[in-house]
Amino acid sequence: MDVNVTYIPNLEDIKKAAATLQGVAAVTPLMQSLTYSRKFDANIMLKREDLQIVRSYKIRGAYNKMSSLTDEEKVRGIVCASAGNHAQGVAMSCKELKIKGAIYMPTPTPKQKVEQVKMFGEEYIEIVLVGDTFDDANKAALKNCEEKNRVYVHPFDDEKVIEGQGTVGLEIFEQTEVPIDYIFVPVGGGGLASGLSTVFKNLSPQTKVIGVEPEGAPSMKTSIFNNENTELDHIEKFVDGAAVKRVGNKTFEICKYQLDRMVTVPEGKVCQTILDLYNKDAIVVEPAGALTISVLDAFKDEIKGKNVVCVVSGSNNDITRTAEIKERALLYANLKHYFIVRFPQRAGALKEFVAEILGPNDDITHFEYSKKHSRENGPAVVGIELKSEEDLVPLIDRMKARNFYGDYLNNKPDLFQFLV
Repeated sequence: MDVNVTYIPNLEDIKKAAATLQGVAAVTPLMQSLTYSRKFDANIMLKREDLQIVRSYKIRGAYNKMSSLTDEEKVRGIVCASAGNHAQGVAMSCKELKIKGAIYMPTPTPKQKVEQVKMFGEEYIEIVLVGDTFDDANKAALKNCEEKNRVYVHPFDDEKVIEGQGTVGLEIFEQTEVPIDYIFVPVGGGGLASGLSTVFKNLSPQTKVIGVEPEGAPSMKTSIFNNENTELDHIEKFVDGAAVKRVGNKTFEICKYQLDRMVTVPEGKVCQTILDLYNKDAIVVEPAGALTISVLDAFKDEIKGKNVVCVVSGSNNDITRTAEIKERALLYANLKHYFIVRFPQRAGALKEFVAEILGPNDDITHFEYSKKHSRENGPAVVGIELKSEEDLVPLIDRMKARNFYGDYLNNKPDLFQFLV
């Protein structure tokens, strides 16, 4: 063992956590995916934590941690900070164990998520909406914890939480009779990956355990590369269930030692996977839940003919995000493009643009124009959806040939952020 690793979960403790969770957390199914098995010519199995009682695996770690508290600690109560799945797991644990808890959430948290937390915790929890970000809520939670001498329930960097999340791996091992060649696990703070990798390093050391992060928040991959836990200056928060600036100190050490590889996947690819899962298999997942399936394309040569497990970590997706998910998927596929189009200030210019410049399969999906001056050309912001990415260059050529072309916005992030 690496001398720098100070804590590795114990397999027996993970088995004890499984016993603790009996009757509380569901034993979620391990299901073969016909869609992806055919696509990759492999046996692709999905561990459906999206079907968990609180629609994510987070109940496992939260309940295991809170069950381990002393009677005196339970009387004092607990505190946590979360904008999503951890809050729901803690809330349900509070109700099941009859422990009073304060759950701090950022003020912009969608009402649907707040209501879910209330539903699971009922009278045992107090929800405090504070600050604009998770970091703001977390600071307030830690202050409350210190002032009222409560127990802080960390979302990932806690031994009992890690052991609880490790029960996902234990179930996978017990649910399949075939040897698993690859298992892909989503990584946010690293609690799930730490516990699951412990199970497989003990019971199935030949299995390659691959951690998957969103491309815009590669905190674990960066930390492993730097050989020290590294806080990122900025992260893309779209994959909110797996986007953290800094992973746990314990989880970093464990993942560095036990994961065979850390990889990332673009957010746009994740969005396409969310849409594919819904349209083809009627499976609803949150962005973090789609990470492990999204990365399979990058491993298509390695996994051919292999037994592969993808952990689908959760399904707490807000339906109001659907338009953004579709938009990001189209942008990733190079099928959605935004331009500044300079329309000649004459009658029939728009008709000319539609009839002679747009291709037969091109579709205008966004149009902003206001005539406020008497110049020869009036600018409009136009979003165009293509059927094929090969149609882009001919479209631009036609715009330039007829003096309609103003600018291309997809590669200008300072302007583009106002459109997407």
